[in-house]
Amino acid sequence: MVPLQCRFLNKPGVFRILAGTSQVNRGCCREAGGSVSETVRVRFAPSPTGFLHLGGLRTALYNCLFARQQKGSFILRLEDTDQSRLVPGAAEAIEDMLDWAGVSPDESPRRGGPVGPYQQSHRLELYQKAADALLESGHAYLCFCTPQRLELLKREALRRRQTPRYDNRCRHLTTQQVQEKLDMGSPHVTRFRLEECVEPFQDLVCGWTKHDVAVVEGDPVIIKGDGFPTYHLANVVDDHTMGISHVLRGAEWLVSTSKHHLLYKAFGWKPPQYGHLPLLLNKDGSKLSKRQGDIFLEHFARSGYLPEALLDIITHSGSGFPENQMGRTLKELVQQFDVSRIMSHSALLDLEKLPEFNRIHLSRRISDACLRMELVSLLRAEVEKAYTGNITDREVLETDYIERVLLLRKGHITRLTDLLSTSYSYLWVRPSVPRKQLEAISVEVDKITGLVLGLLQAGSPDRTTDELNTELKVLQGQTGPSVAEMLISLGPYESCKRIQRALSS
Repeated sequence: MVPLQCRFLNKPGVFRILAGTSQVNRGCCREAGGSVSETVRVRFAPSPTGFLHLGGLRTALYNCLFARQQKGSFILRLEDTDQSRLVPGAAEAIEDMLDWAGVSPDESPRRGGPVGPYQQSHRLELYQKAADALLESGHAYLCFCTPQRLELLKREALRRRQTPRYDNRCRHLTTQQVQEKLDMGSPHVTRFRLEECVEPFQDLVCGWTKHDVAVVEGDPVIIKGDGFPTYHLANVVDDHTMGISHVLRGAEWLVSTSKHHLLYKAFGWKPPQYGHLPLLLNKDGSKLSKRQGDIFLEHFARSGYLPEALLDIITHSGSGFPENQMGRTLKELVQQFDVSRIMSHSALLDLEKLPEFNRIHLSRRISDACLRMELVSLLRAEVEKAYTGNITDREVLETDYIERVLLLRKGHITRLTDLLSTSYSYLWVRPSVPRKQLEAISVEVDKITGLVLGLLQAGSPDRTTDELNTELKVLQGQTGPSVAEMLISLGPYESCKRIQRALSS
């Protein structure tokens, strides 16, 4: 039986293919002053172990902004190699929410593209070939350590108050020992040989940095026992074969980048430029967690928040722009984004301000004639759903009427759904009050209604609220004492007794 390390000795083309240029040509250079002069290809690579939340949206947005600004390509790649943690429907929902937010990828599992598949579980053969190439070149080896032994190593390290790490035992197996274990059918994984004295790299956000991973870590697994790659191998292979020029990802991956550079060196590939984005934290400084049900995009969409308001608040909370300002559109974000302005310190997200951001963007939509018609259709559907059976006159669902409501309430409502609250039910449900009930309130019902009708029919249909209030005060003098005058005349005790009696009757 041919040892796994030697499987490709008779296929020299494999290593050359893997070590050669990627499928998408990308030259990486910078002109004087730091401007980008290359074909920019960036990617957002979430794991479908959950749904898209605000932290993921910001990472996707920054990649999208950079690609749009540099006239490059924005790619969505799903890293689904951890099959045990996959959430049904999450893969589709992630792309749905990116589209909803206006951060649509140019290439993705759904859209396809020149370097697909864009889902790692469909690229297993590529990773195995890459691992075999590393075995062939001596940069990787097979590890036969059992889970029980690894657990003992971990416990012993913890007992000594040390960071658990693999002791690289199988790195020293001879070719004959490896072959014997393979002949016995012993389960195994593939590990990458870490090197000491890693070279520093210049991060677009954090500057020059390096982590001596071989000093603090054991050799990492790159192919698991089930044949699936780990993040480190798949990430590097995919970024190279997809021609990724820049990697903008979360700061939590900064310590792994030196490890990824070692992989690039072992393959003979040129790594992309990295920029590690600061964490997006809650207002109190705590970490955004998937356990917070209110940080997922589906929650905000269901609650009536606009996608542009979310994009606005997550960029307002961070850095990467000349100044913080509210109300920026996606087009303005593309124009103003500057990767060199991204700060390394964490950004605090104050979601209590989201209603105000939404009010600004909702007002902008209402002011735009085309977008206003979309809101009319949405509001009509929501009104029919909320007041099913209570709408006796369909005139309140006509376009002109709903459009007038939107224009009048522009700047006063934070969400479209505010107009469905009981405070605004009078807009959609015409009251039905019998004449006898009106006569019981006042014997001058005909006089009062005549005066009100005359006021409404004689005045301008475009009168303001203040103008109408003034006219109603004048009218009130012709119909008897005001409410305030009656309350003062009756006194607090009698007024309260009458109100309580009315409520209990």
